[in-house]
Parts: sequence; structure tokens; C-alpha cells
Amino acid sequence: MLDLLANKWSALVLGALEGGPQRFGALRARLQGISPKVLTQTLRKLESHALIEREVFPEVPLRVEYRLTQLGADAAVPLAALRTWVEANIDRFPQPA
Repeated sequence: MLDLLANKWSALVLGALEGGPQRFGALRARLQGISPKVLTQTLRKLESHALIEREVFPEVPLRVEYRLTQLGADAAVPLAALRTWVEANIDRFPQPA
């Protein structure tokens, strides 16, 4: 579980879903730099670990939304604190050579 939560994209997806349900396209736009393939893999992994749920709406065209489960919302709390710390200290990190 730690490997999953420590993954950059997993942490960012959970953070993006803190504000409420989102569709795939909205998540992809919000998470600049993520490929559709990696986003799909990340969403599937998070869903398989019960951190998010996927809801399919029987509409034309088909609509799918992703939302945090209670477990996902609980996991998002310490991840949000970590993101806040990183953002506050980003200038202190040495630049990679």
C-alpha cells in the first residue's frame, strides 16, 4: 500500500479527486504531463485497492466518473499535508545534476 500511495501519479489523482467526482478528461487536464495510458493504469490500481470508485452512467455518450471512497478520502489527508510541505519547500531542494 505504501508503494501505491508514494507513487507520484497516485498521490496526485487522489488529490485531484478531493474536490469531488471527476471524469477522465477532467483528471487528465488537471494532471498535466500524465499520459492517457498511465492515468488509466493509475485509476485501475487505485480502484482495485478500494481507494476510488468508478461509476458508469448509462447515457449516450457513455459517461464515467471517478470519486474517492471513504478509504481514499482518509488516505488523501496525509498526502495533502505532504503536498503542502513540498510546495512550501520546493525552493530548498537541490537541483538534480
